[in-house]
Amino acid sequence: MTAEAQLGFFGIALLLGLSPGPDNLFVLMQSATHGRRAGLLVTLGLCTGLLAHTAAVALGLAALLASSPAAFGALKLAGAAYLLYLAWGAWRAPATLQAGDEPLRLQPWRLYGRGVLMNLSNPKVAIFFLALLPQFVQDGAGPVPWQIARLGALFMLATLIVFGSFAWLAGGLGLLLRSARAQRLLNRSAALVFVGLGIRLIS
Repeated sequence: MTAEAQLGFFGIALLLGLSPGPDNLFVLMQSATHGRRAGLLVTLGLCTGLLAHTAAVALGLAALLASSPAAFGALKLAGAAYLLYLAWGAWRAPATLQAGDEPLRLQPWRLYGRGVLMNLSNPKVAIFFLALLPQFVQDGAGPVPWQIARLGALFMLATLIVFGSFAWLAGGLGLLLRSARAQRLLNRSAALVFVGLGIRLIS
């Protein structure tokens, strides 16, 4: 693949990462409520999910998903149910953090897993990859699956840069919210965001 094509795709990936969407909102809320480390772990989980979507496009699985309304709908419902589960937990979370305390530390594997599940349970990402990646495949630039893999890697790099920056900034904002009232408001806001993302996923 030419350098121009790869740079052009990378620029598009950066712009897509900056545009408001379920994944970056998810990173923002996790980082604001649980700290920068949490947001970065969720970001790594989301990038891992992109690995699966890239493989699905390269192997043609995304096309199968797009042609099966039942499978598509079931995956959307599963993703929405997971988001509602997170919303319930955030709404009921106690406001125990006081000034000078560290944010609640969830297990790293749990935060990472949230990112993976959030990405994999969104079939719209697979369909989006199916529509976007093949447009940048070039004749004579090598096997198509290898080109798809390279484009997926570039998209993951862009996601890591953009979402990692979001996590860092949102984590800094969360450090300023140390009163019980502010923490309760942040938890309730996170719950509402998760509900909205769930509704958006199945709409």
